[in-house]
Amino acid sequence: MPPQTGAQLAYGTFEFGLSREQEERATRLHQECLIIDCLFQGPLGYQSLSGEVEERYEALWAEAGPAAARYAAFLLGYQLALEIPDQAEAWRENWLGSGITGGNRQFVLGANFLEFMSYNQAVFDRFDWLTKAVRAADFKQAKERGTAAGYLSTQDTTGIDKDVAIVDVAHRFGTRMIGLTYNSQNYVGSGCTDRADGGVSSFGAKFIKRMNEVGVIVDTAHSGPRTTLDAAALSTQPVVASHTSAAALLAHQRAKSDDELRAIAQTGGVIGIMAVPFVLAPGDGVTVQAWLDHVDYVANLIGSQHVAIGTDWPLHRPKAILRRLGELDARIGFGPEDRIDWPTNLIGFDDYRDMPNLTRGLVGRGYSDEEIAGILGLNFLRVFEAVCG
Repeated sequence: MPPQTGAQLAYGTFEFGLSREQEERATRLHQECLIIDCLFQGPLGYQSLSGEVEERYEALWAEAGPAAARYAAFLLGYQLALEIPDQAEAWRENWLGSGITGGNRQFVLGANFLEFMSYNQAVFDRFDWLTKAVRAADFKQAKERGTAAGYLSTQDTTGIDKDVAIVDVAHRFGTRMIGLTYNSQNYVGSGCTDRADGGVSSFGAKFIKRMNEVGVIVDTAHSGPRTTLDAAALSTQPVVASHTSAAALLAHQRAKSDDELRAIAQTGGVIGIMAVPFVLAPGDGVTVQAWLDHVDYVANLIGSQHVAIGTDWPLHRPKAILRRLGELDARIGFGPEDRIDWPTNLIGFDDYRDMPNLTRGLVGRGYSDEEIAGILGLNFLRVFEAVCG
């Protein structure tokens, strides 16, 4: 199947060679199942951005420069959805059209905390089809109503003071998942691309304890191996890796070893499998089959009840901006060995409206209806309910 293009009209049509009965089963499951993406960069990708939106991104990059534009671009996505009617409608159509009920809405702790929170809240307030999910029932109710639910999360704790009170503040704003580290060392622990692998710090242990107490999910997606193992040992609640892959299939600093996968499973947690080409398989033209290979591996190792979806890709940016993001690799802890390729998406998952391909692929790999329902959303919902209520 050739790579998809911006002119594509049909989504979710990757050629798996499914029978008519399998296709009908996949369609039914995709409609019936509660689908949650643990790391949802959507609902929009490059195909849904208008010329006006692309001009705004270009202007931001030119005015702010790459370093400042990284965070500002996240905020711009929210701002444009609030200001431009066509963007707001595209958000609704693409999110609901994907079949996804639940997905995280991102923010940062530290200097831009309040700005991120204000934009997130403005989106929840403005869009009557989007609910802020603070408990498991919010996802279920959204599914019943045919609407969507977003939960607040951050991938990093860098930029905070050494005071666990920030956990309480974030929780009151609605935060329900916090990533301990983003690649690099911080007060909490060691990141997955840092030279040192020091594990969770003394402050980090207190931080995790407070997360457990107030009901915030511990996420180790960008944490180093020792930090991941420490977090699993320290936490009294299920731990997750919201978006990662299996290191046994492709060695990458963002991937998790078998030991890490087992440790997370032993907490009752889940592993969200990424849809990021360069961490799933080597070379060009990586397809959605590689995503399924990692699902199979993790399911066989620790059980399908510990597998979830954490796509992390495609990104909400014009392609021209994505090509420039390489200027930021070193600033956010990536090096040449990480093979970061920002503009390239999986063939078969080029847009969030391709989400049916994941369901179709799971059918093709022989998973039962119960297993598919778990992977698509119920496994993460179990963790959300256990931790957040």
